[in-house]
Amino acid sequence: MLSVRRLRRPDLLEASLTLADGECLAIRGASGSGKSLLLRAIADLDPNEGEVTLDGVHREDIPAPDWRRQVCYLPAEAGWWADDLGAHFNDWDRASAFFQRLGLEDARKDWPIARLSTGERQRFALSRALAINPRVLLLDEPTSGLDQAAITAVEGLIAERLQTGTGVIWVTHDPVQAERVADRWLYLENGRLRQALPLPGEAVPREPEAPLSSHSAEISGKAVQ
Repeated sequence: MLSVRRLRRPDLLEASLTLADGECLAIRGASGSGKSLLLRAIADLDPNEGEVTLDGVHREDIPAPDWRRQVCYLPAEAGWWADDLGAHFNDWDRASAFFQRLGLEDARKDWPIARLSTGERQRFALSRALAINPRVLLLDEPTSGLDQAAITAVEGLIAERLQTGTGVIWVTHDPVQAERVADRWLYLENGRLRQALPLPGEAVPREPEAPLSSHSAEISGKAVQ
């Protein structure tokens, strides 16, 4: 289980949450509300304060490279540091299994990154993240800009990983997608996490009217259907 308690950084007042093994937590919020900053803070990519643990082990007790392999952040626009595609994969054969699922079965190691479309880069980046077999995936709009067939493929692949016990925090702007993929929903506004639960008869969660206090911001269990 991933536990985040009183996580703070500039533009994030304080956030607490828990994520069980095999659970998908969706986070929504307006553009610029700090959703990406929250994920980056959990991954320890930016300066932050607070207590973050994985299965009770404090983040500070795990070497940073190991933490980022276990708690893997996938940004909306992934970084590419070499000219050729193959240089970005430690285990090409393992990643190839995900290529097949995401419509990238013709991929070659010598493909130049410059020739890839935005959607292809997104799917290759997801394949790279899945290939390292993380305990937790922090997904920042992983399907933005993809066509419906690719969105369906990505959602199906993540659903399978959830079944194996991988935990997922999924940032999405789409409430309908949140309804499809997530067990619970949170809403980030003005640097605070707010609870977002569907009301009886509503298909998707509506934005809440009151923020959670720092002591009640930790939310566990399923959303009320």
